[in-house]
Amino acid sequence: MFNKILIANRGEIALRVIRACREMGIGSVAVHSTADSDAMHVRMADESVCIGPPSSTQSYLSIPSIIAACEITGAEAIHPGYGFLSENAAFVQIIQDHDLTFIGPTADHIRVMGDKITAKDTMKKLGVPCVPGSDGGVDTLEDAKRIGAEMGYPVIIKATAGGGGKGMKVAGSAAEMERAFMTARAEGKSNFGNDEVYIEKYLTTPRHIEIQVFGDGKGNAVHLGERDCSLQRRHQKVFEEAPGPSITQEERDRIGKICADASANINYIGAGTIEFLYENGEFYFIEMNTRLQVEHPVTEGIFGVDLVREQIRVAAGLPMSFTQEDLKINGHAIEVRINAERLPNFSPCPGRITQYHAPGGLGVRMDSALYDGYSIPPYYDSLIGKLIVHGRDRPEALARLGRALGELIVDGVDTTIPLFDALLQEPDIHSGNYNIHWLEHWLETHLQPA
Repeated sequence: MFNKILIANRGEIALRVIRACREMGIGSVAVHSTADSDAMHVRMADESVCIGPPSSTQSYLSIPSIIAACEITGAEAIHPGYGFLSENAAFVQIIQDHDLTFIGPTADHIRVMGDKITAKDTMKKLGVPCVPGSDGGVDTLEDAKRIGAEMGYPVIIKATAGGGGKGMKVAGSAAEMERAFMTARAEGKSNFGNDEVYIEKYLTTPRHIEIQVFGDGKGNAVHLGERDCSLQRRHQKVFEEAPGPSITQEERDRIGKICADASANINYIGAGTIEFLYENGEFYFIEMNTRLQVEHPVTEGIFGVDLVREQIRVAAGLPMSFTQEDLKINGHAIEVRINAERLPNFSPCPGRITQYHAPGGLGVRMDSALYDGYSIPPYYDSLIGKLIVHGRDRPEALARLGRALGELIVDGVDTTIPLFDALLQEPDIHSGNYNIHWLEHWLETHLQPA
């Protein structure tokens, strides 16, 4: 087992890894920018190293600085959290070249799954169902129009290196193809340095269902059920739950086994998430995230496992501490993402926290790096906390979420807490009757931008 782990991240996810390390008796090293000198993850870690100025490109994305921090502190392994360098294959290779351990999948797995076309081709060969689409990248507008006509509209154009909703445009007809095609290419180029795109059939009322997988890198893998992440704004998840309210046990077993077998066949190591669009009882692969997900706590809630602890174990060469037969769903869990954003425009709202109180009680978990007097810097993502609740069933989890939101106090900045208070008044939320477009439509009528 490792003696010391460096966490190449910040905020609540850095705290999450530090807590797992402490329970395992492993020393932790926090890295931070000058803007994060007073951050909670810096205070909580056993050691900390400043790796650069506020800009993430000069700090949290600076591979030489992170490697140097390992050398200074004697850390043997690096946990990337999510975001930043968590899915950077070059980073993983450099870590290995310095005789350090990356707590996550191999560089090859990250590289293959990071390119959407290669990922889709790989999954097809592994028997994972995929959305109908182009065979590889589409280079010209003429080809895009031909494929759209053959496939039938609507279609969606996606940047092959895309993520986070960037580089994705829908064409509802041939007349809309040129704008969508050119815009997707331009966004791919500006955000990812790659303007290659591909085309898929656009499903009209799907849900977003993702399967949590976990492998030991030695040909063994399991699935930990699904999460429903259908409530999204601009392709960004805001509300996640497990198990999915629309998924039957038969469907769960079927798609779960497909995903676990696919992961085992490629000797996948660590946590991964295979994401699908789900419509009319069918699953269609869209991408695989080769890292821990923001919403991993809802899976931990219903299975009673610590996914970060498990990541560390298998990275150290130990076997998984559970088998597929050990994994039994217990109750229902929901997570809502609390962002420092001003409604109704969802504009970032950094600033000083004048009062913070986390909710508590049975079945309530608050993952956050906030504290009284903390100043949220303007340089990073606006996510400031995740409220997770667990209940014996979905109605109890929803009731517990409402109670916990009422206890949560974040003063000094605007947040998205009122959004979730409003959503809990909606019958569709309580019935689970929604898809990936539901929230966008709801916002158009309930939260009009100023």
